[in-house]
Amino acid sequence: MRAVCLSVALAGAALGGCAKEEQGSRTLQFWTIGREGEAVAKLLPDFEREHPGLHVAVQQLPLTAAHQKLLTAYAGDSTPDITQLGNTWIPEMVALGALEPLDARVAGSRVVDRDDYFPAIWSTNVIDGHLYGVPWYVDTRLLFYRKDLLAKVGYDHPPRDWAEWKAMMAKLSQPPGKTYGVLLPTNEFEQLLALALQQDDPLLRDDGRYGNFRSPGFKKALAFYVSLFKDQQAPMMTNVGIGNPWAAFGQGFFTFYLSGPWNIGEFRKRLPPEQQGGWGTTPLPGPNGPGASNAGGSSLVIYRRSKHKDDAWALVEFLSRPEIQDRFYQLLGDMPPRRSSWNAPALRNDDKAAAFRDQLERVKPTPPVAEWERIVTEMQLVAAQAAHGDLTIDQAAAEIDRRADRLLEKRRWMLDHGHKASP
Repeated sequence: MRAVCLSVALAGAALGGCAKEEQGSRTLQFWTIGREGEAVAKLLPDFEREHPGLHVAVQQLPLTAAHQKLLTAYAGDSTPDITQLGNTWIPEMVALGALEPLDARVAGSRVVDRDDYFPAIWSTNVIDGHLYGVPWYVDTRLLFYRKDLLAKVGYDHPPRDWAEWKAMMAKLSQPPGKTYGVLLPTNEFEQLLALALQQDDPLLRDDGRYGNFRSPGFKKALAFYVSLFKDQQAPMMTNVGIGNPWAAFGQGFFTFYLSGPWNIGEFRKRLPPEQQGGWGTTPLPGPNGPGASNAGGSSLVIYRRSKHKDDAWALVEFLSRPEIQDRFYQLLGDMPPRRSSWNAPALRNDDKAAAFRDQLERVKPTPPVAEWERIVTEMQLVAAQAAHGDLTIDQAAAEIDRRADRLLEKRRWMLDHGHKASP
């Protein structure tokens, strides 16, 4: 039988692995989230050949249930040896004491070279000065755009700053209410978050005790975001309302689309051949030039309760090799976190990927607090009210701060009483 077993975890499915440990062998339980499990299963036979007697059982968790299953596994003392973990989830798992620190292993590794990783991506794995994960792939947002539509309104280049971007969108949003400069679904937080990360002001203050959304920087980002709806340069709709964004992009309903690397493959697949030369990607413009974006992605972590930590680290090193990251990219399109991995022809010769390579030098991490995902959800709910005209910028900023401060109440108490903050 194959040593690699792939199973899709459904609601209520057992959290244990699917491969039985054979006599004289060791089984490493590896949990992945979404399609990564399908791709990594194709890489593991080489790893197993390098490590006779070691078998890897892969369990694929659905994205919608992964967070709860990981928490349930921790509470039930049934965590895997190694898992894929979104880097915004790492602070929560560290607060629980679930993850193994990796500083010593990286220091002694001939494979994992900290200096080869994009710095902001690496920093998302460092909590209170200790490393708890090794970046596996990166996810950031930038602009997909219609080069041909820009040319029709007199531009032979993508926007370089907010003012130029705004001027472009004014010309593209004609006639008003029929075509738009940009698509910004009002139920997605990533677009506003990227604009906010371009500011000097942090999103939280006082060591993550309070929100900092009333800062001049965030209000500037929010005002720019809201102006796109007020000036009819972005349609007031959710991602459900847009239905098929790829078709709408091809039809010219909007020119700019703020999205991530997976859409390179989607646009190549979904747009007709005659439109393939008419679109491109470009780093996000900032207030005064090239701007920052989010430092997203997934990392590989080892659980403290693992009985096979050396084997788990061997798998981390294997999946961190530049040649393996190149194969992983070609299988799935997940972009590598190491600069050297970008020298592979599949990425080096791809004009659509080049903008992501550029953007990754200008990404910023989000606040490393366990409550962040709930905070950013509240941020977007309030921002949508501002976009609809129900709140002023000052009112919206104050309301986001109020909601963030409520969510951070337990963290403040823990820190103020000398305890480590917990989720």
